[in-house]
Amino acid sequence: MYFIGIDIGTTSVKMIAVDEKGTIAKSISKEYPLSFPKPLWSEQNPEDWWKQSINGFKELLDSLDKNEVKAISFSGQMHGLVTLDQDDKVVRPAILWNDQRTEKECLYLNEEIGQNKISKWTGNLALTGFTAPKILWLKENEPENFAKTKKIMLPKDYIAYKMSGVFATDMSDASGTLYLDVKNRKWSQEMMNLLGISESQLPKLYESYEVIGNIKAELANELGLSQDVKIIIGGGDQAVAAVGCGIVGPGSCSLSLGTSGVVFTSNEKFFVDEKNSLHSFCHANGKYHLMGVTLAAAASLKWWVEKINETNDFDKLLDGAKEVKIEESLFYLPYLMGERTPHNDANCRGTFIGLDLTHERKHMTRAVLEGVAFSLRDTFEIMKKMGIEIANVNINGGGAKSRLWCEIIADILNVTVNKLNTNEGPAYGAAILASVGFGMFDTVEDACSKLLKITESIYPSKDKSKLYDKKYEKFRKIYPATKELFKQLTD
Repeated sequence: MYFIGIDIGTTSVKMIAVDEKGTIAKSISKEYPLSFPKPLWSEQNPEDWWKQSINGFKELLDSLDKNEVKAISFSGQMHGLVTLDQDDKVVRPAILWNDQRTEKECLYLNEEIGQNKISKWTGNLALTGFTAPKILWLKENEPENFAKTKKIMLPKDYIAYKMSGVFATDMSDASGTLYLDVKNRKWSQEMMNLLGISESQLPKLYESYEVIGNIKAELANELGLSQDVKIIIGGGDQAVAAVGCGIVGPGSCSLSLGTSGVVFTSNEKFFVDEKNSLHSFCHANGKYHLMGVTLAAAASLKWWVEKINETNDFDKLLDGAKEVKIEESLFYLPYLMGERTPHNDANCRGTFIGLDLTHERKHMTRAVLEGVAFSLRDTFEIMKKMGIEIANVNINGGGAKSRLWCEIIADILNVTVNKLNTNEGPAYGAAILASVGFGMFDTVEDACSKLLKITESIYPSKDKSKLYDKKYEKFRKIYPATKELFKQLTD
């Protein structure tokens, strides 16, 4: 039997076929374009996701026994605004999670409507990446497109809809819209009224492991699959990535080093931190989680290597960074796309500070790795204040391939970093959800316990952790000192 996991990422769709023992039979990735029509804007055409998903699916199935494909599930970039008209045509390009155009709308929600009300209705505050502010922007700036919109959905839900014909979403992905009542796992009537939308425009809510239907007959015929193939709705990429690295039990923690960086803890019950600095969302296992996000994690390294150094030789630059000792004078702020946790500031920017004539490329490369890790530590510090003790993290994402970066993270966070028998993250988590939805396992927890194993543990160095504690205290002072300057630069 094969279970297919499809991850609709920011730069590509990744899909894997996993057998009943959790072994990856085949993996395919297909890229699609990302557009930046204006500074701080970020958009994609949903039809590109679909086109590349079908191309990838055909390639994935080419060497597999198609009769053995039993179920398909999804993971996807969160928060993106996908709008369809009455004929199910895309109204406008999707506005993505890293788009920062909605500062005005967020100020309106958090300050005029009031953070306390927004948090009471949704469990979270308004952030520029979330979906609700995008709807307000659309309503204000493109009223003709707002009027055309009959269906509002998230990126992975568009692919699920095209494959099944069922207008659906799940609790974990819906949590990032800012119009889900997260605690009670239902759409917030107060937020729908505020946004000027109706529940008929929103998909039906499911848990991430639930079957929403079967594959469409015409699509099954095109792909050579049985019409009995089940479609399981899946979830937002971070919740599904957490499933893919076994973070489904109370108090367990994962760290994702993808385009964005995410610290994720699983919880049995719903709760929020005092300042709403963390995301309080539904988990893909039917429970809850807390999450902190730095927007440019692996994106910072990619920018440094490809844009600034004009090379694709990541290993060469990372090898150079290995030679550099920990020093307290050079810092990098990874705020290339503004920042979420803990600052919630669309205006802040990436910064090197402390450069002198002794610094070389290798010092700056290491500063990039450290800066991302320090930003992730900001989330750890909030969790500590909430009484959440974290001694181990399971790591995933493209950045986790760097041994050096994993060592730096272990030292800066003072935790043991675990690598697993798979680093496929969201796509693998989606395949697990497909297997649970099909009935191969009773629960998500049961599936993870049987399929996932720790293969390597990277332990923190006491001496290096002490040095990084001192450096972190300096790091955390830089943003407050530059906040007003960032705002002036972007006015």
